[in-house]
Amino acid sequence: MVGPEASAAAGRKARRRAYTAIAALLFCVVLVFWWRPASLDLWIKAAHVVAVISWMAGLLYLPRLFIYHTDAEIGSVQSETFKVMEERLLKVIMCPAMMISWVLGLWLAYSSFAFSGGWLWAKIAAVVALTAIHVRFLKAWKSFAADRREHTARYWRIMNEGPTLLMIAIVILVIVKPF
Repeated sequence: MVGPEASAAAGRKARRRAYTAIAALLFCVVLVFWWRPASLDLWIKAAHVVAVISWMAGLLYLPRLFIYHTDAEIGSVQSETFKVMEERLLKVIMCPAMMISWVLGLWLAYSSFAFSGGWLWAKIAAVVALTAIHVRFLKAWKSFAADRREHTARYWRIMNEGPTLLMIAIVILVIVKPF
């Protein structure tokens, strides 16, 4: 197959695989809650880290796609390919990973730390900022999907630094717990 039918079929297949992986992760989380091992928080922490890594991978990659998409001619095969890539990255990986990260992170903040500690509140503020960047990327994706280029490639190069700096801050806050 060549053309839009092939792209749609490939998209359905990729979406099915991603949803299967998400369902498997959720099944494992439910199984762990049912099993109630002594190390439940460690299992939740492991699932949280997997979700965060997936979300961060998308937050670091999507602006790169936007850079290349900005330079692609509107209506070209390249531009249409970037639209598909951006949509799949957002809908199949980033949005589910962000939601899982938030749910499990809040569980850990409650169960392990009772929402206490300055470092934890600073981390939550940084995650709120990451979420704001995610929402900004969603709006940009909608603009690109409508063939509107509202920013330059240079803008997207700069925007690519936000998730990186926040990730560094979050890792330092979680590992060092400076306050």
